[in-house]
Amino acid sequence: MSDRPDTPLLDTVHYPVDLRALSKEQLPQLADELRQETIAAVSVTGGHLGAGLGVVELTVALHYVFDTPNDKVIWDVGHQAYPHKIVTGRRDRIRTLRQGGGLSGFTRRSESEYDPFGAAHSSTSISSALGFAIANKLSGGPGKAVAVIGDGALSAGMAYEAMNNAAAAGNRLIVILNDNDMSIAPPVGSLRNSLARLVSSNKYLAPRKVAQKIARAMPDAIHDWARKVEEYTRGWVTGGTLFEELGFYYVGPVDGHDVRALVEVLENVRDAEIGPMLVHVVTKKGKGYAPAEDAADKYHGVVKFDVVSGVQAKAAAGAPSYTSVYAKALSAEMMRDEKVVAITAAMPSGTGLDKVAEAFPERTFDVGIAEQHAVTFAAGLAAQGYKPFATIYSTFLQRAYDQVVHDVAIQNLPVRFAMDRAGLVGADGATHAGSFDLAYLCTLPNFVVMAAADEVELTHMVHTMALHDSGPIAVRYPRGEGRGLPLPVEPQALAIGKGRIIREGKKVAILSLGTRLAEAEKAADQLEAKGLSTTVADLRFAKPLDAELIRKLMTTHEVVVTVEEASIGGLGAHVLTLASDEGLLDAGLKIRTMRLPDAFLEHDKPEKQYDEARLNAPHIVETVLKALRINSAGVEEVRA
Repeated sequence: MSDRPDTPLLDTVHYPVDLRALSKEQLPQLADELRQETIAAVSVTGGHLGAGLGVVELTVALHYVFDTPNDKVIWDVGHQAYPHKIVTGRRDRIRTLRQGGGLSGFTRRSESEYDPFGAAHSSTSISSALGFAIANKLSGGPGKAVAVIGDGALSAGMAYEAMNNAAAAGNRLIVILNDNDMSIAPPVGSLRNSLARLVSSNKYLAPRKVAQKIARAMPDAIHDWARKVEEYTRGWVTGGTLFEELGFYYVGPVDGHDVRALVEVLENVRDAEIGPMLVHVVTKKGKGYAPAEDAADKYHGVVKFDVVSGVQAKAAAGAPSYTSVYAKALSAEMMRDEKVVAITAAMPSGTGLDKVAEAFPERTFDVGIAEQHAVTFAAGLAAQGYKPFATIYSTFLQRAYDQVVHDVAIQNLPVRFAMDRAGLVGADGATHAGSFDLAYLCTLPNFVVMAAADEVELTHMVHTMALHDSGPIAVRYPRGEGRGLPLPVEPQALAIGKGRIIREGKKVAILSLGTRLAEAEKAADQLEAKGLSTTVADLRFAKPLDAELIRKLMTTHEVVVTVEEASIGGLGAHVLTLASDEGLLDAGLKIRTMRLPDAFLEHDKPEKQYDEARLNAPHIVETVLKALRINSAGVEEVRA
């Protein structure tokens, strides 16, 4: 018979202050209930599950030990923050995760004071926590800053740059290394937990301080020898030598699923006065939910699922995704040419390169969360005569822009950039939208930049990239399914900088780039029904522009409209520049540019996002009619 109260503990915890009112003996029960609530919520909404399940006990311990929100807890990436949201006043909205108007799937400053720093790209937590810690130091505030970073995120150089500068924060900065995969240390158990409690306790730290003072009074050689003996002996036992060299006092490893042990260690660390601390916590992704523990990806990202069986809802059979089409096309190029190699930055399944790696393991490289390295690594391969395909989400390639400019473009090296998730991405929201790649690549000399209108075009463009060896070249394509078109048996090499006419008209010209082509064709049908003869062109290339085609359409049509799923500064800006340079605007030509709004769009279903962005067929029609000063009924407005 259970001795638990009838009311679940979680029902009494609305904010961390309620959690801190519990006894330590009650925390395991609370963690169990929090884990079940997380599973139940994500089964309804879909989202990132495995990471959150792995840090349930850590979430409880952090909010129990630290005075949040006065103390700042910063979750790296934010995939694991669902349990954190539940105990910080958002349980009543947790089933709106990633839905239009609902909670973000990541931490977000505007959502709660318990989210001190927004994060959806990895490896930013230590730098931002250091900023909070130094701000407290400068203002004399008492607050601590706690960065929770995973072993995967620790593969990024930015994390080490931050750690290398952390000494100035003193004991105001604490880093929690959430180790759920890399086997940095042997399996943990009671002995390891006891050791962590010992090296973080005042019984150990106080004599250590005294010994340090004595050693400083000795000659430098003896002082240095004593320091190294202490650090390396402890490092040999605990595995923390690397972090000690970076200026952190290392504690661990700790069993991340023993909430009481976590509380004891964190209390010691909180009260220590010896400088920045790193606590190594070993967890299991997907912990406590058998289907997640048994899955290869630990249910990292899931759609709606049945809680009892763990079976995820199956989407209706549709066209292959752009990602899978790209992977198939790249595999074909690797089969044709042994010089073709593939690179991803910790996103093998997201980019389709997991399938490529199965066929070509020696020529497929996952460099971890290290986009800067990925780009320069690709540049080195290209300089040696290989044909690297750097396959990186558009939003993540932003992290390596200097390398794109300095190491690739300036040297005119033939690195191939495949930019998945171009345009709007739905539930992941603004942090993952590929909105800016046209703006940041089309300004660079030597670059060729393409956008695939459909899966057939993507296949041709991958082949074109493989053959293009005179400089850098990029292709952008969206998340989601293609149009269901049959793929070509033999891909074609496209002429660089040449577009194509899809349909011909006389009065209106729609210049489309990317997958808005389908909406452009629908708009043309609607315009034709209003008696407006319409040309639709798929430009294919944002750089170099097909100047000959654009010039022809501008001189033979009354209205020209550009359409792209990218921010200002992309296709429309370059078409306007071309028209200005060639004096085409002087003849009274009406040019309108349609692109993503100058705003970060909230997470929602992609079709709703594009409707909000006003990039669907009705919006194209409206833009044309306004340019012609014709109302929706097809009647020409009287000019003043």
